[in-house]
Amino acid sequence: MEETYRILFCGRAEQCRAIDASMHGDGTRYFVTTVFWRQAPVDLIGRAVRSGAPFDVAVVTAEWLKADAPTLLQPMLDADPRLPVILQMADAGTGHDPVLSDRLMLVPPDDARTRQLVVALASARRAEEARQNAESQLASSHRAYQLVSLEFQRQNRRLQEQEERLRVQKELFETALNNMSQGLCMFDASGALVVCNRRYLEMYGLSDELVAPGIALGDILAERRRVGNFDDDPQRYSAEMAAAMAEGEPHNVLSTTDERTILIVNQPMAGGGWVATHEDITERFKAEEQIRYLARHDSLTGLPNRAAFRDEMEHALANLRAADTLAVLCLDLDYFKNVNDTLGHLIGDKLLCAVTERLRERVGPGDTVARLGGDEFAILFPGGGPSPAGVLAQRLIAGINQPYEIDGHHVVVSASIGLAFSPGDGATSEQLLRNADMALYRAKSAGRSAFRFFEAAMDAQLQARRLLELDLRKALDNGEFELLYQPQINAATEVVTGCEALLRWRHPVRGLVSPADFIPLAEEIGLIVPIGDWVLRTACAEAASWPVPISIAVNLSPAQFKSRTLIDSVVAAVIQSSLEPSRLELEITESVLLHDNEATLALLHELRNYGIRISMDDFGTGYSSLSYLRSFPFDKIKIDRSFINDLSGQGGSSAIIKAVAGLGRGLGIMTTAEGVETREQLELIRAEGCTEVQGYLFSPPVPAARLMDIVTGGFTATAEAA
Repeated sequence: MEETYRILFCGRAEQCRAIDASMHGDGTRYFVTTVFWRQAPVDLIGRAVRSGAPFDVAVVTAEWLKADAPTLLQPMLDADPRLPVILQMADAGTGHDPVLSDRLMLVPPDDARTRQLVVALASARRAEEARQNAESQLASSHRAYQLVSLEFQRQNRRLQEQEERLRVQKELFETALNNMSQGLCMFDASGALVVCNRRYLEMYGLSDELVAPGIALGDILAERRRVGNFDDDPQRYSAEMAAAMAEGEPHNVLSTTDERTILIVNQPMAGGGWVATHEDITERFKAEEQIRYLARHDSLTGLPNRAAFRDEMEHALANLRAADTLAVLCLDLDYFKNVNDTLGHLIGDKLLCAVTERLRERVGPGDTVARLGGDEFAILFPGGGPSPAGVLAQRLIAGINQPYEIDGHHVVVSASIGLAFSPGDGATSEQLLRNADMALYRAKSAGRSAFRFFEAAMDAQLQARRLLELDLRKALDNGEFELLYQPQINAATEVVTGCEALLRWRHPVRGLVSPADFIPLAEEIGLIVPIGDWVLRTACAEAASWPVPISIAVNLSPAQFKSRTLIDSVVAAVIQSSLEPSRLELEITESVLLHDNEATLALLHELRNYGIRISMDDFGTGYSSLSYLRSFPFDKIKIDRSFINDLSGQGGSSAIIKAVAGLGRGLGIMTTAEGVETREQLELIRAEGCTEVQGYLFSPPVPAARLMDIVTGGFTATAEAA
C-alpha cells in the first residue's frame, strides 16, 4: 500500500506554494499543510495528534522563524513529543552540526534535499511507531497471557483448595463418625444401608466387608441373629421399622439382648429413609438403678432410709384394717458418740453395720428395719400390739447390748427404744414417728438401755421444752441472765483464793431456771456460744472491779471450742475489762479434748501463752484423764464432787483423792475438791493433800457484792451444810 506522508510546512506564502509543488514530482504521496505568517501551528499539531493522524515531519524556514514565530519552535516540539523538525537555514552547511538534537535538524533551503530528508525521517518515525506498536501489542499479549495464566492458576488453586476442604471434611466426618460413643447407621427409603460407623460394627460384632453400603436392614439383622445379639424376626422387624419411618415420627427401641441394654433412636429423614443411633446404656442404666436404690437406702448399712421407711409406713397405714395394729419402734444407740470420739468414725461405721446385722436377725420376715440417720434406727412391726412389740423391743435391746469385737477393739453400747402404735398414737406416718421419737427421748431420760411406750403426757413435755427454747432464745437480749460466784478456799488456811462464776437464768415468769435445764438446751440449739461470750465479758468486768485480786474461773462448753471465735472472745473480754490475764482461769472437761484433740490442745496452748490459766474440771469421770495431763500442762485439777460424796463409803474414793492429790504435787498442779459440804469431808481432803476446796460448807454461789463481803470480812464455816 502506497505511503502518504503528512508534512507541516511553516514559511512564507511563496515558499509554501513552492514546497507544495515540489512534493508531487517523485511519485510519492504527500499531504502538506502549510502555515503562513501570523498563523499558529501549535493547535494544528495538537489536533493532528488527537485525531490519530499526527504530522510525520515539520519543516520550518528561517524566514518564518525569524519574522513571525521566533518563540513557537519549542511549543511545536511540546505539542507532539515525537515530531521531528527540519530547519531550512541558508548557512546550514557552513560549519554547523546539522543535527541539533534527536528531533531538530538543520538543512540548506533545498526542496529536493528537504523532500529526501522528509521521507527518511517520516519512514524512520513510522518504523519506530510500528516497532513501538508491535512492542505494545506484544506487551499487551504478554499481559493478557499472564492474566490468563494467573486466572488459570487461581482457578486451579481454588479447585485444589476445594478438594482439600472436601478431603478434610471427609476426614473430619469419618473421624467424628467413627469416634462416636454411639453406633450410627443411615438407611434409605428402601431400607438399604447408606453409611454406618465403626462403633455400630463393634457393638454387634459385624464385619465391614459384610455390612457395606447397599445391604438391606433385614440382612444385617439376620447376621446379628446368627452372631447371637438379635433374637427377633429380622424381616418382620425391618418391615415394621420401614412402616414406622414412613409415618415420619421418631421411633425408639430399648433392647436388652446379651446382658446389655441398648437404646436405639430411629429418626426419619425428610427425603425418605432414617438415621438410627445405638447407645449402650448398660452402665448408665445400672447407675440409675443404683441412684434409685441409694435414694431410698442407707449407703453404709444397706437399710431403707427415712424416705423409704416413711413410704412403707404410708402403705401399711393405708392397708391397715380396723382391728389391726401397727407398731413403730424408734431405736437409738446409747454412748455411740463416745465410740466415734475415742475410736474414730471408721470403727463407728463398722459398729453401725454390726448393729444392723443384729437387728435383721431379730425381726420377723414381715418387719421393716430402717436407718433414719446417725445412730438412729426404726422398725415397722405390722400387727404388733403393745405386748408383742414390748417383747420385740426387749429382744432387740438384749441383742444390741452384747459386746462387739471390731478390729481388735472391745466395744460395748446399749440401745434405747421408743414405741408408738396406730391407730391409738397416730393415724399418719408423721405422727407415729414423732410420738415414737418422744417415747425414745423418755427412755433415754430414764437411764437408757430401756424402752418406753408413748404416752400423751410426753407430748405436753415436748411442747414445754419447745416453749423453754423460745424463751431461751430471747433471754440474752432481754437481760435475764446473771452470774453468781462460789468461793474457792485454800484448804490449809481457809482463806478465799478465788471463785467460780456460775450462770443463772432468772425468767420473768418461770423464776430461777436450773442450769441443768437450760445449759444442755443452749448447747443443743447453738446458743451456748453467744451466752458463753456474755459470761466471759461479764465475769472479767466484775472481777476487774474487785478490791482484792482473787482469781475468777469461767466454765467453757465443748461447743465454744468448735467456734472459731473463742480466742478472740477470751482476749477481748480480758482487754476490755483490763483484767490481769493470770487472774482468769478457764475450766474445761475431758469431753472438750475428745473432739479434734490436736487442734484443741493447740488452742489451749495459745490461751496459756496469753497468761490465762487452764484447769481440768470433773477430773476422774472420763476415760483418759491421765493421758490429758501428760499432753497439756494444766494449772489446776478439780476433783469431781462424786468422789467427795463417797468419801465416807467403801468405794475407794479416799484412795482416788489421795492419788490425784499426789499426782498434782508431782506435776506441780493445784488440786481443788468440789462439793465439800461437811467438816468431816474437809478434814479428810486436807489429810489427802488437796490444795483447795469448794462447796456449800463455806458458801453457796452468791452475787458479786456478797462475795466481796466474804472475801474482805471472812466467814465461819458451818459444822454441817443444811
